[in-house]
Amino acid sequence: MVSRERFVVHLPVAADDLVAAQGLARAITRALGFLSDVDRGGTTVSREDAQSVRHWVFCDRPLTPGRRCTRPADHHDDCTPHPTTPPTRHPR
Repeated sequence: MVSRERFVVHLPVAADDLVAAQGLARAITRALGFLSDVDRGGTTVSREDAQSVRHWVFCDRPLTPGRRCTRPADHHDDCTPHPTTPPTRHPR
C-alpha cells in the first residue's frame, strides 16, 4: 500500500470569539463526516493573527480499540466513543 501524504486545509471563518469558532469548526467537520480522508479529531482553531497558537476542537482521546472521544477538547464529563467509520446515512 502506498502511503499518502497529510495536508492541513486552512479555511478562514468569522466568529464572535474562540468558543464560537470552535463550535463552527465542530459543525464543519461533522458536515464532512462522510469523507473518510478527513481527520476530524485533528481539528484545531487559531486566530488569524496567531496561527501558530492552535486550540483543539475535539478531545479525540483513544478509547476502546478503533474508537475515539467525540466530546469538545476541554470537556469534564466522561469521554463518549464513536466508531472510526462514519455512521451509515439513511435516505429521508
